[in-house]
Amino acid sequence: MSTHEIRFSGFGGQGIIRCALITGKALSLYDDKFATMTQSFGPEARGSACAAQLVVSDERVLYPYLTHPGILLALSQEAYDKYWSELPKGGILIVEQDLVKLSGEHLELKLYRVPATRFAEEVGNRLFTNLVALGFLTAVTKVVSAEAMKKALPGLVPDRFLKVNIKAFEKGYEYGLEAMNAGGAAS
Repeated sequence: MSTHEIRFSGFGGQGIIRCALITGKALSLYDDKFATMTQSFGPEARGSACAAQLVVSDERVLYPYLTHPGILLALSQEAYDKYWSELPKGGILIVEQDLVKLSGEHLELKLYRVPATRFAEEVGNRLFTNLVALGFLTAVTKVVSAEAMKKALPGLVPDRFLKVNIKAFEKGYEYGLEAMNAGGAAS
């Protein structure tokens, strides 16, 4: 049985909850896996801490909460500071390169940096940061397929922005493939 525990984290307004929803839908409906999601966020709608947790398995998920998170996507400094130390040796840490300053070298982790906000702005708007980050996560973790992720977008992103969301996802995915081909984790 293969199980992965993923924490998506950042601040309200970055689309953190949507990241988990898209990934969970992709896994459950299009990649023949099981997934459960939980979420937490501060009382403010934007700017406060926000996290969503996803448990992924080849079999039914009996306990929906993270016990041993192996993958962390941190799109804000607060999220990184709060959660990175929970990762085990060999865990995957993905940080927003322009927003997160690392506190150490993290030699025991697979560390990846992605300029997701910058890429989203190149695509058209920083609101697409989450899709760039999801594309990158998809490429470097291989937990979910790119095809499933793109199939999961309708209904979870506004129809009028579907094409640009796919473009943002593909930008992050391509950058993730480049990072993998360049020798793996970049610290």
